[in-house]
Amino acid sequence: MAKSNFLNSFFKLFFSVKENKSRELNSPKNFLIIRQHNQFGDMLASVPLFRAIKETYPKSRLSVLTSNDNYFAIEKNKFVDEQFNFDKNKLHQIDYFRSLIKFLKNNYDVVIIPTTVSISFTSHFLGRFAKANTRICADSLNGEINQFSYLCDRRISLDWRANPDQNVSQFILELVKPFGIYTDNYQSEITFDENDRVKAELFFRDELKAASNQKVIGMHVGAGKPPNRWDLNKFILLAEKLHEKYNAKIFFTGSNSDKEELDYISSKLKIEKIFALNKKIPELAAIIAKSDLFITNDTGVMHVAGAVKVKQISLFGPTKPENWAPIGTDKLYIRNSDDINDIDVEDVYDAAVKFLGD
Repeated sequence: MAKSNFLNSFFKLFFSVKENKSRELNSPKNFLIIRQHNQFGDMLASVPLFRAIKETYPKSRLSVLTSNDNYFAIEKNKFVDEQFNFDKNKLHQIDYFRSLIKFLKNNYDVVIIPTTVSISFTSHFLGRFAKANTRICADSLNGEINQFSYLCDRRISLDWRANPDQNVSQFILELVKPFGIYTDNYQSEITFDENDRVKAELFFRDELKAASNQKVIGMHVGAGKPPNRWDLNKFILLAEKLHEKYNAKIFFTGSNSDKEELDYISSKLKIEKIFALNKKIPELAAIIAKSDLFITNDTGVMHVAGAVKVKQISLFGPTKPENWAPIGTDKLYIRNSDDINDIDVEDVYDAAVKFLGD
């Protein structure tokens, strides 16, 4: 702690910038967003910020600094002109370090450092050393002073408590609204191309073997946080009930991190077992978009489904869905308490039937 305080005092002494209370940006053309410290879901929730910049300044260029934890969330995103992946483990590599410096020194008009639930020194440090005319960051978060705000010249106080039911996508935009950057569309968006569509078609043809009029339902049973995982036996019962009612094709999405859960599903499920595993995000989005319904825990893949046009049921426990559930048409969440397993199979089944019809 003492070392951390010393370093912060050192940076404040030599690298602090004078605050500029003006809310004018003077027609910026080159933006940099630094989002390297957040997870996959936070990055997808930032897409409305990208959209707002492009809607407010249609001819502007947008670059995004990502990380190993979130870069794949915005691959091919139509609002992003350039993306650079920040990896601390590569900083000792001369070529990588030079590429990072080149990216940061790209004559930006505005650098934006979004903040949701935590504040990152690294993001502020990178923002400070980017070549830019203006740097926007939080002055405080929920009443707690941002001890790194001295690295930015434009500082905005952010407070979830002012609107506790605000969705994260809307909250992220609170940082830039004072500068006239806004959008009326808070929905996330994943861009997938013709190649991804073809792969989705092949999955439906070769793996699902679904008839043209057959219902297709996707499920995601994993989650990084155990309290966000609905009971696997409930998923199994739900899948079997929906298959029985609709003769539906049911598939499960996942990656290597979901192996234990998917192995259990495979060993217990009494209907055909179909899996879409380790798909890149644009391809996964294309597969989900072709489905009739997608049912998911509160996790990263929930945000993928939330970014495409598909009927969706998201299951919540300890997390507040008003803040984190996907926004948009046909996006439903179910939460009965802090315990996700207080959600009954019938709760989800009834919601699915309302979406799919009798």
